[in-house]
Amino acid sequence: MKITVICVGKIKEAYFRDAVAEYTKRLTRYAKLEIHEVADEKTPDGASAAQERQIREKEGERILKLIKENTYVVALAIEGKKLSSEKLAEFMEKRAAYGDGHLTFIIGGSLGLDERVLRSADYLLSFSDMTFPHQLMRVILLEQIYRGFRIISHEPYHK
Repeated sequence: MKITVICVGKIKEAYFRDAVAEYTKRLTRYAKLEIHEVADEKTPDGASAAQERQIREKEGERILKLIKENTYVVALAIEGKKLSSEKLAEFMEKRAAYGDGHLTFIIGGSLGLDERVLRSADYLLSFSDMTFPHQLMRVILLEQIYRGFRIISHEPYHK
């Protein structure tokens, strides 16, 4: 299986980079992983709703350019469906069985995802009603993908 993660912004903190590197290494047993970072737009203090929409649109254009054909696109969105780790593993396994051997996960920036990105997604996935920093979300997503592969392979993993 091939997993692509498209995310807005670079990871600045070393501890997040280290965690991403660790899960990237662990995932090599199960999948070909690519991570693409698109530039984030600076949000001015007190930005208007129109300015925020423009920022999401610019980031969205960059994301949409990276989505390949013949991939099943999963956008992380607070309004998406919540799944347990076991259900995420089942979801991944079903996608592979249906011939969707390439999953693309999209993580937006601090203002979320542009409507065009959300509409282009095949599935909206929510990890929580809470908001997480997009740098931390990348670590959480990679950990859950790794956990999913462990579950699919019937391999032990701490609970």
